[in-house]
Order: sequence, then structure tokens, then C-alpha cells
Amino acid sequence: MFTEGALAPFLASSDVNIGVDGFLKYKLFGHTFWLTTTHVSLVVILLFFTVFAIIANRAIKKTDPYEKPSMFVNILELAVEKIDDMVLSGMGPKGVGFSNYIGALFAFILVCNLSGLMGLRAPTADYGTTLSLALITFFLIHITGFRYQKMGHITGLFKPWPLTPVNIIGELATPLSMSLRLFGNILSGTVLMALIYGLLPKVLLWFWPGALHIYFDVFSGCIQTYVFCMLTMVFISNNFEE
Repeated sequence: MFTEGALAPFLASSDVNIGVDGFLKYKLFGHTFWLTTTHVSLVVILLFFTVFAIIANRAIKKTDPYEKPSMFVNILELAVEKIDDMVLSGMGPKGVGFSNYIGALFAFILVCNLSGLMGLRAPTADYGTTLSLALITFFLIHITGFRYQKMGHITGLFKPWPLTPVNIIGELATPLSMSLRLFGNILSGTVLMALIYGLLPKVLLWFWPGALHIYFDVFSGCIQTYVFCMLTMVFISNNFEE
């Protein structure tokens, strides 16, 4: 007879956590707010980017233009060139000024999507994060439209006039569709991995989840980062016409 302790490594765990954990609550203006694992992940990611930026800045300043750069500087140059090429091919010459935004957006979403590999909860699995990113893009779309089309950016919604409600709904649906696409894909991977870790026998957790992390975190995370950035470039560049 096996005791419960002897069988413990082979039994499925009953602890399945697929939501956001709140660990500190506070009241502000009569409302109760929570600090969650998403906030912790965002702070860790922002600290990572801050340290990375400081290290990169010092490495670039110390590089002699007449000598062979270090591998770290070469990687930085390659990443910047790839972002510039992506923006140029997706938005044309007028979109070169958006390279910094697209590069920052790409890096932030990618690290957020991959943060699950480091034991963090992916911030992009929280709708507040993805909606904020989509709203930034939404405002940039219309700022660009007013810059190039002036009031024609508004009057275009009434052409043809019978489709005015459809045009308005289409504009308002842009941030919702972008945010929900990213949120849904990342959250689904988070939920599935939580179910796998919580329900599979522990002996299978020694080797099986690694292959699933490659798909849900790495492959899906990279694809969704690229899709969000491409949609951003397409929507903004559609307003470049005078």
C-alpha cells in the first residue's frame, strides 16, 4: 500500500490559479483599490528596461568609432536597423519619425509576453495594459490624421453619408479590436498553462510544460507582438494621404 505522501509526486495539484492575485488593498476617494501581481510585473519590467537603457547608453558612449564594436553594441545596432527597416517597409518614408515609438512598443510588448518564462504574470494578460497601449495608438492615429488631412479627417467619416454610423463605429472599434486581440491570446496561454500546472500529475511537470511554454510564451508572444505593431503602423500610415 502506498501512503498519500508516497503518491504525492504523482497526483494532480488542486491549486489552479488563473486570475490576478491581489496582495495589498488601499482606499482612495472612498473606493477600494488593489495592488496585484500585474502591477508587480510591470514594475519589474520597467526596472529591467531602465537598467538596460543605462547599460546600453554607457556601452555606446564608450565605443570608439574607429575600432571594432563589442558584440553587445552590434546587437543593439542590429535591433535598431531591423526596427527601422520594418517601419520603412510598413509605413513608407513618412513613417520614419515613428521608429522610436514602434521600437519601444515592440520591445515592451515582447518582454511582457515573455515575462511568464521568468515566473511573472504577463502584464499583457491584463486588459488594463493592452487597452492602454491600444488607446495610445488610437490617439496617434487621429493626431496623424489631423496633421495631414486637417478637417478632412472628420468630414471623411460622413462620406458616403448613409454609412456614417458604420464609419464612426469602425473608428471606435479600432482600440477595442487591437486590445482584445492581444489580451485574448496572451490570457488564453496563461490560463492553459495554469491548468496544466494545476491539474497534471506532478511527475509530468518535470518535462512536459517546457514544450508548451515554447508555443504559448515564445512563439505566440512573438507573433502577437509583431501583429500589434503591424496594425499600429497600418492604421497610422493610412492617414498620411493629404
